[in-house]
Amino acid sequence: MSDPRRTAGDAVVDFYSGGRDVSGRTLGGILAWDDQRLEAVHDYIQWLFPTRQPSGVNPFAPLVTDATVAAFDRDPALRARLREAFERMLVFYGLTRGTNGVAIDPSRFPARSRVWLNPGNHNHLRLTRIMESLATLGLREEGLALQRCLLDVAAAHADLVTPRTAGFWRRLL
Repeated sequence: MSDPRRTAGDAVVDFYSGGRDVSGRTLGGILAWDDQRLEAVHDYIQWLFPTRQPSGVNPFAPLVTDATVAAFDRDPALRARLREAFERMLVFYGLTRGTNGVAIDPSRFPARSRVWLNPGNHNHLRLTRIMESLATLGLREEGLALQRCLLDVAAAHADLVTPRTAGFWRRLL
């Protein structure tokens, strides 16, 4: 019997329903990676946080369609897995999710921010993708919470986040 969550031909729904990406990786497998591997590998983020826009660096990345959005809208299990991916990436960035939104995790942020908090870092694009994907796939509040946190980080570290990046984050959602 086929999984009722799957949408025929929808790679995003298939991946989030237990399928594999084009490299044979599962969602659970990627979420189990350590921070070093999450930083070093560059073609998974488009699978964890797909958008409607084609990736300039990963031509095999799936795209969100109206059917993808509808599947995530009607299936809380898909949104729960997306939330799990979001929470793993928060740990990667030294952030945490609490009752008041997303905030700096004081125990991890000093070390983790050295990896991504510098001008022009590729992680700024990853963070943009994460916000956009969350908002598109039914976790808008989480996307907005990340946006607020990142804008606070950008304001506190104006020398480490370019005005262009901060402006893009501001206008994104």
